[in-house]
Amino acid sequence: MSTFGTHFRVTTYGESHCKGVGCIIDGCPPGLALTEDDIQPQLTRRRPGQSNLTTPRDEKDRVTIMSGTEFGHTLGTPIGLTVPNQDQRPHDYTETDLYPRPSHADWTYLLKYGLKASSGGGRASARETIGRVAAGAVAEKFLKEAFGTEVVAFVSSVGKVAMPFIEEQNEKGTPSEEFVELLSTVTREMIDAEATRCPDKEISKKMTQRIIEAKEANDSIGGTVTCVIRNVPTGLGEPCFDKLEAKLAHAMLSIPATKAFEIGSGFGGTQVPGHLHNDAWVAKVGRKGQKVLGTKTNYSGGIQGGISNGENIYFRIGFKSPATISQEQKTTSYNGVDGVLATRGRHDPCVVPRATPIVEAMAALVIMDAVMAQLARQSAAALLPPMPDTPLRPAPFVMMVPGGQAIKVDEAAKPKTE
Repeated sequence: MSTFGTHFRVTTYGESHCKGVGCIIDGCPPGLALTEDDIQPQLTRRRPGQSNLTTPRDEKDRVTIMSGTEFGHTLGTPIGLTVPNQDQRPHDYTETDLYPRPSHADWTYLLKYGLKASSGGGRASARETIGRVAAGAVAEKFLKEAFGTEVVAFVSSVGKVAMPFIEEQNEKGTPSEEFVELLSTVTREMIDAEATRCPDKEISKKMTQRIIEAKEANDSIGGTVTCVIRNVPTGLGEPCFDKLEAKLAHAMLSIPATKAFEIGSGFGGTQVPGHLHNDAWVAKVGRKGQKVLGTKTNYSGGIQGGISNGENIYFRIGFKSPATISQEQKTTSYNGVDGVLATRGRHDPCVVPRATPIVEAMAALVIMDAVMAQLARQSAAALLPPMPDTPLRPAPFVMMVPGGQAIKVDEAAKPKTE
């Protein structure tokens, strides 16, 4: 379906060559300061034509808020966001009337609906993600103001060109100290300084060469994006089927061209024995200066039992090589006759540089939806009489409350011992 989320619900609309694309956000809390200037930066980071590494399609992707705000603040009613398509060239896709593109969604959409958009990828196009990025920017602003949450994604590999931590983790099975430090310090400013969106300048140069090599050959190449979410409220995630990592995987694998997802130590962690992989608990100081429990290492990736534990959440997504290329490809027509498809149009030789804000947006939407679920639970629980002394809730016990504060059950609530 085209709707994501339960409490913070986002419905996207539009195809790659229709009049416009956008989204409806339902469930945004009232009173959030919001204008187009809060949303536009992420759309600008996603837009095509940013460098010679992306598609030359010239779209400005200017967003307009159609509803749900007044005097620069959200009303709590549905927020309508729209972005016009201005540089459509549907005539570039006449060949796909005869041949379904290899590894694209032309044939499967036809099988499902009995018809398909005649130009571009329709709803399977990356143009659809504009609505996601716009909605993600709204969610991100709320999370930043309420909890100081930060979401940063960067390109970690293109083809076989990868940042050093990937090879190190493949060998050791667990993340290196340098990678853990990067997760704590990397910023969007660092990432956007490179056209590849890779914060390692030397590796970025090699990535650039690899993408240009694919482009000049009328070919394409895939890659991976790593994302970190910092200052995450604790207690997020709804076991058993809506665990936080399950929702993140759902969100990431809904992005066009994604093929893989791993969180924390990921597949590498399967090689490490439990006594080395377990994250020991230690006392830490929270963002507001309160005493909290944290982990010495973070191989879990900030989630245990499907619930956030307050540590950085980090994960990596694999994107395949874009399916639409300008090389002639032997294939078969819709009626089963062998032929050759020579695709025209303007396409990304590698999607990962432009995918980073899309990954950030989907991460923000997941966290926002989980926050609203947890706050609803805590608000309801706060209406009840205080619980008696019980071993079910050892003290000191820290909970998330609105405003990013932390409250601690009184020491008197500690279970009594003989």
